[in-house]
Amino acid sequence: MIMMIMMIMMTMMTMMMMMIMMIMMTMMTMMMMMMMMIMMMMIKMMMTRTRTRTRMMMMMMMMMMMTRTMMMMMMMSLARINRKIFSKV
Repeated sequence: MIMMIMMIMMTMMTMMMMMIMMIMMTMMTMMMMMMMMIMMMMIKMMMTRTRTRTRMMMMMMMMMMMTRTMMMMMMMSLARINRKIFSKV
């Protein structure tokens, strides 16, 4: 009986870990996509005049802030999930 419970707990933990890993991977891919888009935009702006370049720098700053906030949110959610798991255990 105890062994059964232990097995179930282990499976649950592994499942949760897999889910977290999946989320992290998706977030990473999203970040990469965002960075690529920013790079493309930067190149485009570099081709054009300086006025647009300054605007692009502003956009870059905004994007960076967005990505940072996203990362922070993800970390917070992950910590919450982990806490939930450990509280259950």
